Amino acid sequence: MNGCAHVESWYAASVGDITGYPALQGDLQVDVCVLGAGITGLSTAIQLAEQGFKVAVLEACRVGWGASGRSGGQMIFGFAAEQSKLVRLVGRDDARKLWDSGLEGIELLRRQVDRYAIDCDLVHGHIHAALKPRQARDLRDWQAELENTYGYRSLTYLDAEGMHEAVASQRYIAGLHDSNSGHIHPLKYTLGLARAAASLGVRIFEHSQVIDIANGATVSAKTAAGRVSAQFLVLAGNAYLSKLVPGIERKVMPVGTYIGATEPLGEARCRALLRDNAAVADINFVLDYFRCSSDHRMLFGGRVSYSTLPPPNLAETMRKRMVRVFPQLGGVRMQYAWGGFVAITVNRAPHFGRVADNVYFAHGFSGHGIAATGLAGKLMADAIRGTAEQFDVFARIPHLDFPGGRALRTPALVLAMTWFRLRDLLP
Repeated sequence: MNGCAHVESWYAASVGDITGYPALQGDLQVDVCVLGAGITGLSTAIQLAEQGFKVAVLEACRVGWGASGRSGGQMIFGFAAEQSKLVRLVGRDDARKLWDSGLEGIELLRRQVDRYAIDCDLVHGHIHAALKPRQARDLRDWQAELENTYGYRSLTYLDAEGMHEAVASQRYIAGLHDSNSGHIHPLKYTLGLARAAASLGVRIFEHSQVIDIANGATVSAKTAAGRVSAQFLVLAGNAYLSKLVPGIERKVMPVGTYIGATEPLGEARCRALLRDNAAVADINFVLDYFRCSSDHRMLFGGRVSYSTLPPPNLAETMRKRMVRVFPQLGGVRMQYAWGGFVAITVNRAPHFGRVADNVYFAHGFSGHGIAATGLAGKLMADAIRGTAEQFDVFARIPHLDFPGGRALRTPALVLAMTWFRLRDLLP
């Protein structure tokens, strides 16, 4: 059980008391069984319970234990795969539907926060930051594409002067501010979804790792101490699905990503760094992202690991990355540093589909999941209720296996990523 405690993060420390749910004991019959108590799984459960379905959620560890409770908390429009890539993958018509769905994901998050009174430090405002002239041109082109093709009018281009007013760092020369995106406390949000689901009658079981799945007209999920039988099964384990369903596991790869939280800086100092309290992410392939917390710390994320090993001396590693962006924080210590795995796909588009007619999955959000995971839950719930058109648009996105199988895919990916790292260094 100790291995299933929430990671020692600022998120967990700032929540305080985290509600516990029992482990599954014995057999249970429901309409829908959901594997994974993160944003995807809990959103599925809420959408179904609102329509009268009897739902059980099985979580191997704790609610929000995975990426949903550890991430950078940046609520950003769209997906990790940009629209231009989605057009190439699925054509213009479906790419437009995917764009509209992405915006629906942000609106769904806001609705859930309002409807269930979830206190998750929601703040609007996000900036994509350019480090070099090529990237500044990319931001202008991106803005033009989104405005002219998709009618998205929430973007404001920031030249060097405007960027330096918004973000007190000389590292960036331009930015693209989006008033529709923003940031949240992801663990508070996930725990709030769990409370909402429980209030609707959803049975949530922690410390209930699924060790076997049996498909059929009735599907079942077996744990060490019980079994849930259902008409439908939803797989929402993302990077932590492990070897349970090998056919879809080969389409994603767990990648480590890391965050540090400084000691409190005070509101004035935070506002001096980020004038409007926006979240920021640069547009390097291996990127830095950061924001200020509700208690005025700098939350600074970046660095990736394609192995299962975190960088040595993680707090100092993250502090050095932060000081590269904000030299004025050179004397500030990292009070917390933590990491976790996100599931990436080869093309960075989310991977939705069916293992069987009554077994659905959605994963592979590639580090872009705060809004997309909630959307995934809604679309899987819609499909279970018999309206699968929107879900099937995502299911049509083609996905490749990571080359090399389980043994060789990590070194193969490291070699591939070397090119992208070198590209980050080009002017």
